[in-house]
Amino acid sequence: MTLPTKSVAPILVFGWGNPSRGDDALGPLFIERLSAALDDEQASSVEFLTDFQLQVEHALDLVGRSRVLFVDASMRGAAPFQVSTLQPACDPSFTTHAMSPEAVMHVFHQLKGRTPPPCTLLAIRGDCFELGEPPSEAALSNLTQAIAWSQRWLIADQPMTVLHELHHA
Repeated sequence: MTLPTKSVAPILVFGWGNPSRGDDALGPLFIERLSAALDDEQASSVEFLTDFQLQVEHALDLVGRSRVLFVDASMRGAAPFQVSTLQPACDPSFTTHAMSPEAVMHVFHQLKGRTPPPCTLLAIRGDCFELGEPPSEAALSNLTQAIAWSQRWLIADQPMTVLHELHHA
């Protein structure tokens, strides 16, 4: 007997962060706002995921995707946000308690024996990460600009080459 296979959306948008730590909420807020901004046709090709942090099991969320957008808050990135193309890489840490997107891609490669789908990191600039604080006004402004960029990224259907051009458009 063959079990039916679950069809997955070709695009995964994965935001992570702690909603109770000020600007660390940017990843989950991004998912909430972008998913609400898309029409039904656009939303049908995108799966949205959110979590407090990346874990080893998230490597399986990459299966069947044509491209992936990872979204997180960044204390060091340029404002309003920074875009980078990711490559699989093993984290030097001794634990898988919290992983980088590159490490998740590396686990995918180890499990599946093939290159993961093209992955992009959207790092939204944040400044205040205090427990119990709401997101700062500056971070929310950066979030709005990041959502506008991501809508163009979704439409462009280009995993890597036009990302920086879209950021400067």
